[in-house]
Amino acid sequence: MKIRTWDKVQVMSGKRKDREKVSTVLKVISDKNKIIVKDVNVVTRHLKKYGTNPGQIIKMEKAIDASNVMLICPFTEKPTRVGFVKVEEKWKTKKFRFSKKALSEKWGEASKYIIK
Repeated sequence: MKIRTWDKVQVMSGKRKDREKVSTVLKVISDKNKIIVKDVNVVTRHLKKYGTNPGQIIKMEKAIDASNVMLICPFTEKPTRVGFVKVEEKWKTKKFRFSKKALSEKWGEASKYIIK
């Protein structure tokens, strides 16, 4: 999966109120190809009282499919497709298709390795 925790994404499809929202990824569930995005697909849960815990109403984010979001390019701040490029046969980096720039997995720009 190309999406990691704390990536900035834009929701492309889903509930009408959630479309076009830009937010961060809180959790990745790779075996089900789902992600949990902050403030997207929020549902209300009613918890019943048991023992000493009082009953309460909580709001929580539910998982959405990873294909419903696109990564935001940190260079252009636009949604884009992403691929991977091997650099010096040691490590791989994300390559954003729209801006054609590469980003290190350690969140630094791989300026020497801009792909044209």
